[in-house]
Amino acid sequence: MKKIDKLILKSFWGPFVLTLCVVVFIFLMRLMMFYIDQFVSKDVELQVFAKILFYFSLITIPIALPLAVLLSSLMTYGNLGEFFELTALKSAGISLTRAMRPLLIVATGIAIFSFWFNNKVAPWANLKGYSLLWDIKSSKATLSIKEGIFYNDLPGYSIKADKKDGETLRGMVIYKHQENGMETGNREIILADSGRMFTTPDKQYLIFELYNGNDYTEYTDNTSGVTYASNGSPNQLAKFLRNGFQHYKLRISLDSYGLKRTDEQQFEYHEYMKNLTELATLTDSLKKELKASLAGTATTSRQYYSYQFKQPQPVIVTNPNTPVPPVVKAGKWIDSLLARPVEARIKGETNEMALSQARNMLSYAESNQTYLKEKGKTVNRYELESHHKFTQAISCFIMFLIGAPLGAIIKKGGFGIPVLVSIIFFILLYVLTLTGDKYAKDGLIWVPAGAWMANAILLPVGLYLMKQARNDSRLFDKDVYVIAFERLKKRYINWRTSRRETRVA
Repeated sequence: MKKIDKLILKSFWGPFVLTLCVVVFIFLMRLMMFYIDQFVSKDVELQVFAKILFYFSLITIPIALPLAVLLSSLMTYGNLGEFFELTALKSAGISLTRAMRPLLIVATGIAIFSFWFNNKVAPWANLKGYSLLWDIKSSKATLSIKEGIFYNDLPGYSIKADKKDGETLRGMVIYKHQENGMETGNREIILADSGRMFTTPDKQYLIFELYNGNDYTEYTDNTSGVTYASNGSPNQLAKFLRNGFQHYKLRISLDSYGLKRTDEQQFEYHEYMKNLTELATLTDSLKKELKASLAGTATTSRQYYSYQFKQPQPVIVTNPNTPVPPVVKAGKWIDSLLARPVEARIKGETNEMALSQARNMLSYAESNQTYLKEKGKTVNRYELESHHKFTQAISCFIMFLIGAPLGAIIKKGGFGIPVLVSIIFFILLYVLTLTGDKYAKDGLIWVPAGAWMANAILLPVGLYLMKQARNDSRLFDKDVYVIAFERLKKRYINWRTSRRETRVA
């Protein structure tokens, strides 16, 4: 490897790693903004929080790689152009294509790595990350008792504190419900002057330590034969029991709280959790199911029609093993039936029956159309994800074809103009990808066309910029456009003068 190659590679890897980390951080902040209430209210442990950040960091790497390649290559050749190193290379007989060769090899390697990552690591990270996120969203919020408001999220309990003073709760009211509390009402209530709330070290139980209160319990006397006949049903005689206490501990299980992991197999159906082989198999199966559903539409729709046929004519069978279809003799028997006079009552019933069948058929057709459309969208989604394994890898190479010549043309390094230009092209790539995906999923365009639309549009741009850079184009120089505008203005003035002279003559 020559020194010029080492110089270019050394100036490339720093911005590449920095940009990759920044983009991953931005996407993680986007995740935090969407689910910050879930993370805060569910009291997520630090270990679980670190896991979900790690999984989603892996998920965002394929998206961040194209931008990192674009910005780092633009900055690399922008710095070389700004400090006249590209000019020195060209004066030494080294062409721009030769100067781009080391990063061209690196961009190819990054594209191969992106494909491998998309096919092997990303499905695993998607499965782990989204299943963990679902478990966090499904878990209950942490226990938070507010002053003067009953807290009812603990199963079987309603708790209220008149005032909170740090860890001390004053004026506590605790209703304890039985399993059939809706039928029997509140049978036990605990009143306490003060108390404190804490959880056991293993976080399996919630402890209320109460002071100076009473426990009121209502229970039925099974030995008494006295009953009341309200509502028409007998009720046993109710009795009350009151127990005073100075110090009382109430232990409540927290089994319904905390994070419980769901079986990850419930999430494996999604296309993001599949590699290329699994996507191909599922896409083929879904296409066969869709084809079978389309073929059976006419057969299943016949149940909504009632046909009245004339009695078939007898058929002479020569070979008993050969099935012979019934034959209906041609004639004007239907016209004769239509011409037959029908009572108004029967005609009205016939019209109502025909209208009912038409409505049933319309409802069936609409529901069947919706079903087939959604099934087609599912096929398109799986097929689209298969193409994205390749498109995201190729986009890294295309971003290099755009960034390297742009840097050579602009001749500006640092994080100024290169960052602005890179963001513009990355947004263009992102918007074109989303647009193509939407059209492909809805079946408006061919799925490969929608998947490859962004790359197909940006590849000619990269080749054009490469050609301009090799020809030392001044594409982004202000003087070029000022001179062109002055020339155009001069031509316009000459044209107006010639027309004026022609009119005078």
